[in-house]
Amino acid sequence: MTKSLQLRGPKKQSLRLAFAANLRRERRARALSQEALALIAGLDRTFVGSVERGERNISIDNVEKLARALQLPAAELMDFEAPNRTDPARGRTLDAAGS
Repeated sequence: MTKSLQLRGPKKQSLRLAFAANLRRERRARALSQEALALIAGLDRTFVGSVERGERNISIDNVEKLARALQLPAAELMDFEAPNRTDPARGRTLDAAGS
């Protein structure tokens, strides 16, 4: 009998949306444009934008590229709790959309 894998965290938020919000928050905290992050990571700017909007089902290889470009462990970009952290650049708490 196979048990299904259950992700821990809020039921209404997907890992894709948590990743999207974390990526946007970390990029903004470093004052990088989507274009600059894409260039550092070796990805297309439009791809980075669509990932930040939660439109892409991103591969693990591209997760690694983005994490390395931001000098973060990849796991930090997938943290469900991270979207509720305070953005140090703005001194306020961000919602899951990163706004």
